[in-house]
Amino acid sequence: MVKPHNIISKLRHRLMLTGWTQAAREAETAELATLRAQRQMARQLCVPLQELSHIADGRLGLPRIGSSTFARPAGTDWSWRPRLWRGALPHRGIAPAGSKARLGTELRVFHDCPLSEISLQQVRNSRDHDLAPFGVAMEIFGFQGSFLSLVIDLPDKVCEAFRKQYLIQLAATVEREHPMKIYARLNVKHGPNVQEYLLTVPDDETEATLAFDLAYGELNVKRVEKMWLDLIFENPGMNKVTLRDLNFCRYPRAEI
Repeated sequence: MVKPHNIISKLRHRLMLTGWTQAAREAETAELATLRAQRQMARQLCVPLQELSHIADGRLGLPRIGSSTFARPAGTDWSWRPRLWRGALPHRGIAPAGSKARLGTELRVFHDCPLSEISLQQVRNSRDHDLAPFGVAMEIFGFQGSFLSLVIDLPDKVCEAFRKQYLIQLAATVEREHPMKIYARLNVKHGPNVQEYLLTVPDDETEATLAFDLAYGELNVKRVEKMWLDLIFENPGMNKVTLRDLNFCRYPRAEI
């Protein structure tokens, strides 16, 4: 096995590289028998080296597992990409996905469809511009229910030291197989009450950034204790939605 950080492996590689560099320089004048043997050796080396290079290009071109890299507004004091979009799950799919089924620990699906034709799957992102290592694909075939939503529980830390001047930003990369309305509803539990903030996810672009302004509504910031997001899908039958990325930021509203 070649160990690139091992001193002996480095020395062997240097000697081999020097030898093949010299052989290439002398190829024009080398005896034909020597050149024929060198060509055979070079061809034997080329096959595993090209295979290694091809696999390495593919793997190293993927977003790094565990990455929390994404744009954050100025003044951000809390940000989060759910684990589902950061690392591989031990069980990457649910089919059929019944109501209240979980994918990982942070995402649940809710619906009232009597058919068993909804599936959820964690997928590996591989495009050049993908920042999240993983995505979530939801495929819906026949749908006879009145609602379908994905629920993401936000960590408790988002509720700490809470102020009414805060905005909660949702940034999502959404691919729809066919046009479909999607709504994002942020739910904030404060004491016995829940304040809801509803926004529409733009359907004319893949990258969407929504900012929930918590200054509106009757929110008691001193009693904020839990938040969760509902992604609500309208008329989802015979469609596929892939959430390539999903991340959140908390930051103060700019002073006027």
